[in-house]
Amino acid sequence: MDSVNNDRRPSSEVQVYSSEKAHSSEENDSLQYVPDGIHDGLEFPTEEERRTLRRVADKIPWNAYLIAVVELAERFSFYGSSVVFTNFIQQPLPKGSHTGAGFLHGQSGALGLGQRASTGLTTFYQFWCVCYVTPLLGAWIADTYLGRFNTVCIAVAVALVGHIILIVAAVPGVIEKSSAIGAFSVALIVMGLGTGLFKANISPLIAEQYKRTRLFVVTRRNGERVIVDPALTVSRVYMYFYLFINIGALIGQIGMTYSEKYVGFYLAYTLPTAIFLLCPLVLWYGRTRYIRSPPTGSVLATALRLWRFAARGRWSVNPVRTFRQLTADDFWESAKPSRQVGEARPAWMTFDDNWVDEVNRGLKACTVFLWYPIYWLTYNQLNNNLTSQAATMSTHGVPNDVLSNLDPFALIIFIPICDLVIYPGLRRAGINFSALKKITAGFIAGCGAMIWAAVVQHYIYKTNPCHYSAATCVDADKVALVSPLNVWIQTGSYILIAFSEIFASITGLEYAFTKAPVNMRSLVMAVFLFTSAVASALGEAFVALAADPLLVWNYGVMGVLAGVTGFIFWFAVRGLDAKEDVLNNLNGGRLDNRARVTTEGIER
Repeated sequence: MDSVNNDRRPSSEVQVYSSEKAHSSEENDSLQYVPDGIHDGLEFPTEEERRTLRRVADKIPWNAYLIAVVELAERFSFYGSSVVFTNFIQQPLPKGSHTGAGFLHGQSGALGLGQRASTGLTTFYQFWCVCYVTPLLGAWIADTYLGRFNTVCIAVAVALVGHIILIVAAVPGVIEKSSAIGAFSVALIVMGLGTGLFKANISPLIAEQYKRTRLFVVTRRNGERVIVDPALTVSRVYMYFYLFINIGALIGQIGMTYSEKYVGFYLAYTLPTAIFLLCPLVLWYGRTRYIRSPPTGSVLATALRLWRFAARGRWSVNPVRTFRQLTADDFWESAKPSRQVGEARPAWMTFDDNWVDEVNRGLKACTVFLWYPIYWLTYNQLNNNLTSQAATMSTHGVPNDVLSNLDPFALIIFIPICDLVIYPGLRRAGINFSALKKITAGFIAGCGAMIWAAVVQHYIYKTNPCHYSAATCVDADKVALVSPLNVWIQTGSYILIAFSEIFASITGLEYAFTKAPVNMRSLVMAVFLFTSAVASALGEAFVALAADPLLVWNYGVMGVLAGVTGFIFWFAVRGLDAKEDVLNNLNGGRLDNRARVTTEGIER
């Protein structure tokens, strides 16, 4: 059969898949084209052009921006509320205050449970309420029963109930009583459930709005022939998706920190709820415009059955031999449908060979995600300990929790610079800054952020009147005594964390989407998000370091963990990095053995 590489125009012939071609990028991309209304009329690159032409990203469809607006409103409400959690939990209610506001003097607060309790509860919030456990439930519901769009709509309704309960915990008359902690805890759990259902599905939903899956060639106005790469386009989608996230986070966090300080916590929780109401409105407006992938049933069960089938005869009492056989290059080849002849083919094997390759690719992505808990462990310092660190320095009237906004502010500046200048410049220079290289760079940037924080903490102890009791240092009138260091010296930590997010967090979203089987995207995305829950669980083991006089050790340990893990990570995945193009160019597999059409089953 002639390949598309030899015939540069799309063929009308239906392709026939051969499992022997599964491991070659050239052969995999040369499978005969099936007209699908998306790639028709496009010019596909020859093998020489794939080696020599520069690759660029395609335009982002407008549907994706509508979904990004939903995410912006949800992140405004989420981060606008959570940015004041540390003060709400840790600091006591100011004398004479009925709202928790610190006004011009004093520190805003409510429950007065201390820094360890604050770190413990916010870490639990990362584990559950920042939606990294509940996405697994949301992914299962979406992939199996409701589809991503419908699950997102339900998630918005549940999260709205949680926001209302949060407001109740902060209203005057409740905030002064012990019952406030009960209402606050219930709000966290309900919000976490809704946000988890939302988080697992909004990320793949936005990327699915871009429908092209094959490399194609275009000629630019200056005469340059370039290859439009769908993988780079998905990367761009997630870059700007993350930009919208941080626009919402920045406005929400800045506005709510001042609302907390000058009015009270009830306003800091009410305004995010009002913005959150944009989510159902935009979802309703775009309901007929979005590309929707319908649920496909229990695909996870099929994938697990496939793995057990492939593992037959590979177990041994010798664990080393078992490991080698389960990771052998031919592990998945023996499980492909084309290798099962006659009655040897099980009745449940209702998929084609390429879907087996996609499952293999998805599992490889999940092994990459196993390293992420250490990265999130470092990143989570931004949500609690760095906020507490700012309260021990001279803020000059700036709320201590406003400094965390340097992170989204830096992201808003540097995301377009990376997309429009740095990444294209590297490609023009012939440098392949691949996904796994970006993730490695994210670990190193996170390490740098923690080193910066450790040095700052050292000088806080050195200059504070109480030295190693900086967080609890007060004078005879119970007025806090702080270090003369200007709080803005924390800027370096936040900027380095921002770069680590661009390299590691955004790329993780991209990697989860591009490497997952089409009908398991919510599930693989949830696995990626779940790594943050693991990090939060690990973070509980370090809570003992999150108080004076051990905070230098806290940041130092985080920095060493991030740096060492980054180097080990690259050593472990460098072989997978060499296969990046092969993995990206797998065509969509199917569960019914008919000819593959990438948009089959997509409804509007």
